[in-house]
Amino acid sequence: MSIGETPDADKSAAKKAATTMTFRIDKDIIRLIKEKAEQDGITLNTLVNRILKRYSEWDMYIENRAGIIPLTRPVAFELFKRLSKEEVINLALEVGIKAVYDITLFMRGGINRDSFIDWFLSRMRNSSASVVSKNVSSGLKAYVVKHDMGENWSLYHKTIMEAIFSDILREPIQVNMTESTLTLEFEEGQKKSYLEV
Repeated sequence: MSIGETPDADKSAAKKAATTMTFRIDKDIIRLIKEKAEQDGITLNTLVNRILKRYSEWDMYIENRAGIIPLTRPVAFELFKRLSKEEVINLALEVGIKAVYDITLFMRGGINRDSFIDWFLSRMRNSSASVVSKNVSSGLKAYVVKHDMGENWSLYHKTIMEAIFSDILREPIQVNMTESTLTLEFEEGQKKSYLEV
């Protein structure tokens, strides 16, 4: 089976250099992947690239014990729901910031504004949240994260994002939240300090 990017795979992928390779893959795996591609209305090539992208950006680090454990959504939702707002903020400031910073360093090899945003959005997507990008105005970038984890989950991540941008990256960010969304706004093209491991 040949796997490579094609111009019709998607707009962003079309801009990247492509490599064609041949793999021997179990027939049952190919059947399942083909069925999934058909269900999603995408090409097999596009789905295989998404699978490999997810593995290279996320799964291979989780396999190597990045400090992330699987937790079902109902359990996580209930844990956050039982905390007071003050407890959520304290958890974020006392434990969450260091954990997120360490995991980002491990998975990205360093941290700057772009690498951190990339890691955070990848984490959100891999936690079943939806992420959309918006150009709010000239020079201002915005991402909206839609989730179903409740207000305390939003507050936890808002607190972490604001602290990391303020204390570590030393760049401004505007984080707005609702019970089911986080909106991140920041200026594009700012200085990009890079802290390596």
